Amino acid sequence: MSPETTTMLKATLDMFIYLAVELTILFLAISYLVGVLQAYIPPEKIERILSSKHGKGYVIAALLASITPFCSCSTIPFLKGLLRAKAGFGPMMVFLFSSPLLNPIVISLFVITFGFKVALLYFTIAIAVSVTAGYLLEKFGFDRFIKPLEQTSSCCSTESSESIETSCCNTPPKPVNKWRKIWDVAWQDFKIALPYLLIGVTIGSIIHGFVPTEFITKYASKDNLLAIPFSAVIGIPLYLRAITLIPLSEALVAKGIGIGAVMAFIIGSAGASLPEVILLKSMFKNQLIIAFLAVVLGMAIFMGLLFTFVI
Repeated sequence: MSPETTTMLKATLDMFIYLAVELTILFLAISYLVGVLQAYIPPEKIERILSSKHGKGYVIAALLASITPFCSCSTIPFLKGLLRAKAGFGPMMVFLFSSPLLNPIVISLFVITFGFKVALLYFTIAIAVSVTAGYLLEKFGFDRFIKPLEQTSSCCSTESSESIETSCCNTPPKPVNKWRKIWDVAWQDFKIALPYLLIGVTIGSIIHGFVPTEFITKYASKDNLLAIPFSAVIGIPLYLRAITLIPLSEALVAKGIGIGAVMAFIIGSAGASLPEVILLKSMFKNQLIIAFLAVVLGMAIFMGLLFTFVI
C-alpha cells in the first residue's frame, strides 16, 4: 500500500471516528435537552409561538435559529422535538434552513474574516431566503411529505379502558421517573436514526479522505464560469462546517478561488450535508428532501453570484 493511500485511509478513519462520536453525543444531548424543554413548555405553547398562521412564527423561528449553535446534523433532533410539539411546518423549515447558517459562532467569524458589512448582508439574505422558502413550502402543501413519527406504545387506549375490566388500565400505573422517561425517548430517537447516521458518516468520511483539495481548486477557480454552482454542489457531500471553512476562506481565495465560489461553498457545506440528508430520510419523504436541497443550493448559488458581481 502506497504512502498516499495510507494517508488517505488514516484521514478517512479519523474523520469517521470524529463524526460518529461527535454526532452521537450531540444527537443524544440535544434530544435530551429538547425533551427537558418539552417537559416544562407545553406543546400547545410551542405550537402557538411557532404557528404558521401568523407571520411572527417565521421570524421567531429564524431568530431562534440564529442563537442555536447547531451544525446541519445536530439540527435534526431539535427538529424532531418541534414536530412532536406540533410547531407550524413553515417555521419549522425556516429553522432547518437557517440554524446551521446563522448561529452566533458563524456570524462572529464572518465579521472577523469579511467585515461587518459582508456579515450583515449574509445574515439578512440567509434569513430572507429561509423565511421565504419556509412560507412557500407550506403554501404549496409540502407538509404532506413528512413521515409520521413513531409513537411509544401503551397497553391502554382511552377509548377501550372503560369497556375492558381485566386490562392493565385497572391497575394503577407504576411511577415513572420523568428524567428517565425523557432519556428513553431520546435513546429511541437515536436508535431509529443510527443506521442513517452511520451510512452518512461513512460516505462523508470516504469523500473527505479521498477527494484531493486540488480537485476543488481546479474546478472552482475565478476563471471558471461554473465555479459557483460547482462549489455549492460539491460542498454538500464534503460536510465541512462553516466554522471550519470561514477561517480558511482567505487561504482559498489566495489559491485562486473566487469569493463568490467560496461563499457558495460555505453555504452548501454548512446548509446541507450528506449525513444530514440521510438523517432527514428517516423523517421526510423524497419530495421534501429534494425541495430542501433545492433551497440550500439556490441560496448558495444566489449568494455566490451576489458576492461575485455586487461586493
